[in-house]
Formats: sequence, structure tokens, C-alpha cells
Amino acid sequence: MKKLACLIVIFLIVFGCLGFAQGRTETNSGDPFALINLERHQFKFNFLSPGFTYEFAIFKDLTASTSLGFGAATYNEGYALGLVMNNRMRYYYNLGSRLKKDKIVAGNSGNYIAFAQAIFFSQVRLATNIKGASDFNLGFYGLVHGIQRTYPKGFNFTAEIGAGYYKGDGVFSGFGPLVNINIGWVATKRKSRKPVFH
Repeated sequence: MKKLACLIVIFLIVFGCLGFAQGRTETNSGDPFALINLERHQFKFNFLSPGFTYEFAIFKDLTASTSLGFGAATYNEGYALGLVMNNRMRYYYNLGSRLKKDKIVAGNSGNYIAFAQAIFFSQVRLATNIKGASDFNLGFYGLVHGIQRTYPKGFNFTAEIGAGYYKGDGVFSGFGPLVNINIGWVATKRKSRKPVFH
């Protein structure tokens, strides 16, 4: 757990410095941490994996998000299907290049890498073949690469692929992949598509 905390701190420092160096601001205030392309708050209803996602901007190109819905865990010990809470620390690395090509960035439409955490709860498990205690929890800690696109009417598509460590509470731990695909609708108002550069 201490290693994960250290990785998150390093991630924030490195990508925070990158964002600072880009010199783009949302207003003419000169605030190096002002948001230019990210939504301050974004709330999304997920349909493919019924649930919701809340994403908020921390500073330039960096967001944190949490979602609750249904998903599957799969690693060398087996699989578990049920209620999952997904948490992400996302760094959007191509917003500037998308703007130069006149592509949409509103609704956090971009590609990202993220530290990922997922918690698979025992209370709402639908199926599993993992051997061990019947009342077990499973956590995922790893990295993912993802894309997110939000279209003018609020339709949203998100896809992620990555790998990491599945930590078992009552069952064995192990390594495995993480794949997440979701279709949803963004309920919050999105920014104008015309960015402001300083």
C-alpha cells in the first residue's frame, strides 16, 4: 500500500510539472494550474455497465474519477463478477494535439494513462470460480491506457486496457489484466469547444 501511495505522489509531481510547463491557461489570470480543456466536474450515467461515474479536474490535464457499477475481475486464480468501484487518476496526454487538429476536447475527450484501483465487493457478487472463503473481497491496483470521447448530445464512450495486481482478502492474490468498456451519457454541461490560449 505504501508503494502505491509513493507511485501516486510521483505521478502527480511529474505530470503536474509537465502541465505547468505547457503554459496554457483557461483565463488571462496567469494561474499555471487553471483548467483549459478539462471539465471541472463531469457526471455520467453508464449503460453498458449500469452505474455512474464522477470525474473532476485536479489541474491541467489531470483528473480523478470514481465510478460504481458492475464488472468482472479475472486473474490467475479465477474470475469474479459483481459490483465494482473503479477509481482512476487520469493524465490526458493528447488534448493539445487534438485541438490543433480541430477535434473535440469538451467532455474530457482525449486519450489518457491512469493509475487504476478497483474494489470488487463480496456483498453484491453474481458469480465466481475463485477458491477460498465465500465472503471475500478483491482489489485491483495497476496502470491502464484509455480513451474517452464525449459527443455534442452527451453520448460518451470510454475504453481502457491495462494490467496490475489483484489483492485478495480471503483468497489468494495474483496478477492479471483489466479491460473496461463503457457507453454512457454525460449529464453535466460541457465546456465550449473553443479553447482559450494564453
